[in-house]
Amino acid sequence: MMAELLRVAPRGHADVFRRSDDGAGWTAAGELTFANAGPALAAAQVLPLPASGVIDCAGITGADSAAIAVLLALKRRAAARGTALSFARAPALIAILAELYDVEGILEA
Repeated sequence: MMAELLRVAPRGHADVFRRSDDGAGWTAAGELTFANAGPALAAAQVLPLPASGVIDCAGITGADSAAIAVLLALKRRAAARGTALSFARAPALIAILAELYDVEGILEA
């Protein structure tokens, strides 16, 4: 049931993560909340991981605990492939939430 709820999001809200043209990095933009976390993660899972190992999060305009869950899932995906992944320029809200949930290390390289 929860998985079905996470899949429902308004059209266009799943494209939080975008790969650069050269594949070196990703950018994250818009809101990353419970309302779109499932579709955003599903869309990110089909993208090749950034060659640089960096996702620029400066464009995230809103976040809640679901954003932390998505970032953790992406970190686990990279770790399973033996690559490092970091989140650059994370907004203060992401840093505060990561600290609140005692996972601030996810923002480090």
